[in-house]
Amino acid sequence: MDINTLRGLATVFALLAFIGVVLWAYSSSKKKDFDEAANLPFADDPDSLENSDQEKNNG
Repeated sequence: MDINTLRGLATVFALLAFIGVVLWAYSSSKKKDFDEAANLPFADDPDSLENSDQEKNNG
């Protein structure tokens, strides 16, 4: 087995890994987890807490 065969196999493996990560990231079962993680920076924001308290009181 020469170096070009190994390079070809590495390329195929990398492509399969990339496709696997893309399918995992865009799967509908992970949407809730990713939405929750996207809102983590705002969890301790005092302004957002005040706004949510005001919305609760007004709503």
